[in-house]
Amino acid sequence: MKRIKNLESKPKLGDRFSIGGLIIALGVVYGDIGTSPLYVMKSIVAGNGGMGHISDRFILGAVSFVFWTLFIVTTLKYVLVALRADNNGEGGIFALYTLIRNRGKWLIVPAMIGGAFLLADGMLTPSVTVTTAVEGLKGVPINHQILLSTQSEVILVTILILAFLFFIQRFGTELIGKAFGPIMLLWFTYIGIVGLVGMSKDLSILRALNPYYAIQVLFSADNKVGIFILGSVFLATTGAEALYSDMGHVGRKNIYASWPYVNLCLVLNYFGQAVWIYQHNNNAAFAKISDFNPFFEMLPSKLRIFTIIIATLAAIIASQALISGSYTLVSEGIRLHLLPRLHVIYPTNFRGQLYIPTVNAILCLVCLTIVYTFQTSEHMEAAYGLAITVTMLMTTLLLFEFLRKKHVPTILSLGVLLFFGSVEFIFFISSLVKFAHGGWVTILIGAAILSIMYIWQMGDYYRNNNIYRTEDVSLVAYKNQLSSLSKDDRFPLYTANLVYMTKVHDERYIKKTILYSILDKRPKRAGVYWFVTVNVTDDPYSAGYTVETFGTDYMINVQLYLGFRVEQKVNVYLRQIINDMIAKGELPAQPQQYTTIPDRDVGDFSFVMLQEELSPETEIKGFQKAIIQARLFLQKITVSPATWFGLEYADVITERIPLILGKIPIVKLKRLKQKPEDFSNTL
Repeated sequence: MKRIKNLESKPKLGDRFSIGGLIIALGVVYGDIGTSPLYVMKSIVAGNGGMGHISDRFILGAVSFVFWTLFIVTTLKYVLVALRADNNGEGGIFALYTLIRNRGKWLIVPAMIGGAFLLADGMLTPSVTVTTAVEGLKGVPINHQILLSTQSEVILVTILILAFLFFIQRFGTELIGKAFGPIMLLWFTYIGIVGLVGMSKDLSILRALNPYYAIQVLFSADNKVGIFILGSVFLATTGAEALYSDMGHVGRKNIYASWPYVNLCLVLNYFGQAVWIYQHNNNAAFAKISDFNPFFEMLPSKLRIFTIIIATLAAIIASQALISGSYTLVSEGIRLHLLPRLHVIYPTNFRGQLYIPTVNAILCLVCLTIVYTFQTSEHMEAAYGLAITVTMLMTTLLLFEFLRKKHVPTILSLGVLLFFGSVEFIFFISSLVKFAHGGWVTILIGAAILSIMYIWQMGDYYRNNNIYRTEDVSLVAYKNQLSSLSKDDRFPLYTANLVYMTKVHDERYIKKTILYSILDKRPKRAGVYWFVTVNVTDDPYSAGYTVETFGTDYMINVQLYLGFRVEQKVNVYLRQIINDMIAKGELPAQPQQYTTIPDRDVGDFSFVMLQEELSPETEIKGFQKAIIQARLFLQKITVSPATWFGLEYADVITERIPLILGKIPIVKLKRLKQKPEDFSNTL
């Protein structure tokens, strides 16, 4: 008997639209890209020698590049193309991968690379944004007193803000999250108005809307860094990936409706900064400022403190969005078997909010180390943006496969791949200059994350291809033995329900080691034997199951189908399943004589986990053995299977079993009539 049933469901958000959704979108989606005006023009000017070393033509071409980068990468690729590649309303590189992974095993490579470098880049963003905002306070008098006069004091305040931000993650940020939207609405409106006022002083800056000036500056003698100027320009769109990744939180239509306003405010501010630079380029005083930032310098002195306050709040919101996004990305990677299992906590009643202590600790350590090591936002900007170009290239490659799956004409699919791929590849090349100036940090972090993914994937692959003396057997073949054992009162009752977490192939085949554990190691008599498989589905919020009883009431194969964003509370789900089956007469009731629960019809559960340990008998190639050992080590130091499957408070038994890999010669002993002459009795 086989039956399918849903456990729970979640409403899809993909096409919802509301005013409240617009406000939430402003707070959740645009934190990173919305704080880019704090450092983009600053980086462009500093990269070309600073104030007094740039021309009006250079500034015109640079701001034109910023405008067209926002249009091509953010508006065209992510808003108009990528947002349509949703997985039941969910976006992001892992969600995109789940849509197309059946088109080829090789697609896991760009998914892993993109995910790894997106995490790496997210570790640098909080450091850059918060440091830049706090630097605006340096040397500014408040009540005739300068609170921050040195860069060391700026770094101390930045570290305190970041440390506090990471500390509060464990408590959940639902209350703070409600304030994100209004604050970011104020931020965008403010920078838009400030930019409009600045731009109105010289409307000739509108020439930057012509892409001719952007192309001209690449080959102009005024541009002292050539194509590498694009490394600074690219900072304007580093948050574009967040528009796609956070689609599931706010809904596609809310992004469609909010992006034009956000884009307008950003462009106005960039243009306003460019006009201010025009007008003050020859001011010798600005050429001597080491931490010069046109964003703050163009403001009237009376607005400076207010601007620094909301800029700091915007930077914190941008950091919070990236931290939360990192939790979500890692959680999806775990459920897709791309990363080791980690303990996931849901600190509030808000379903989309989660907290991963290990990820939080690593993010905190890396961010604080970067701030302390680089010391200034200018040095951090030199390391910023390189990794995200890798992620964008991988997303473009996966989008190409998605378009092919949707039967979009080949010429259009190739056009998308070549156009966006070429643009992003040029940005990647231009960003390579950052490698020696700090970009190696994010590349190193991304490579480390990618190495963990590789070990997790290939360790499993090598194990399955080299496994020796372990075979899958049919449950049906042991049906009579399990029936006899469950009724054999010569053995004490081990438990009413004995559960093995395993993979059941083709509805009946399991590892022989499981049946060895039941029948041979020590016969385990139980009322019902459960064999439970957790399958992660492409639908992020699906929750259903099938049951196969093989015509019995003592041997049941349960297949759980849980979305990659659904918590795996196997203990809770299994009790629901057995209650359903008892209510339908498919299982006999299991009344308990001793219980605190009135009319309890479900007996006790015991869960058996088989823990593999590499056997000394293993004979495989050195590299493969090292990868498998590394994977087993990751399994040991990360979350235990009991915790992962939601069995922390259940009765769990762990049995160690040897993992023997590779074919090894079997030595056959020969009986001797007498001992050999050269025998020596040693211990």
